[in-house]
Amino acid sequence: MISQPSRHCTVELQALPSRIGQIRRIISAQLRYWHLDLLIDPAALGVTELLTNVHRHAHPDKRCTVDVELLLERLMVSVSDHDPRLPTVHHAALSDTGGRGLALIAAVSESWGIHSRGDTGKSIWFTLPAPPVALALPLRPVYGAITDGPFPATEFGAAAGTHGPNRTRSAMFG
Repeated sequence: MISQPSRHCTVELQALPSRIGQIRRIISAQLRYWHLDLLIDPAALGVTELLTNVHRHAHPDKRCTVDVELLLERLMVSVSDHDPRLPTVHHAALSDTGGRGLALIAAVSESWGIHSRGDTGKSIWFTLPAPPVALALPLRPVYGAITDGPFPATEFGAAAGTHGPNRTRSAMFG
């Protein structure tokens, strides 16, 4: 059994045009932190399309939740709102200026779908394949200097005074 801890990020917001760029930056930063830089563009595109749909179509309000979750080899992104009406995929004409959001999500994602919550709303989700390298990298605290942090005694040697935050440069490098 693989025991990989899930990585999850949730943002609640009003789907207003001024907030969509902020959410794209938050999602991008989170994916960089998870070492998933290759997924930033498709995830940001999908989130933008879903939030734009909430802004344009959701009633009675524009409140929504964006969830990004990394599970094993999949990144799942979902946007949930309080409008129970389910969207449909449109086949937009060349001259149409909108109506391609879900088709774009279908094109860039591995899979996508809609989860109805009855009268309380819906969630629209999509998945992207996550590279195995990102999953193997542990999440560790980042320390400001090479001498900071919980290094094991054998990493730099255990000679007198060579372990701990008070090491000198000569003790660390020879």
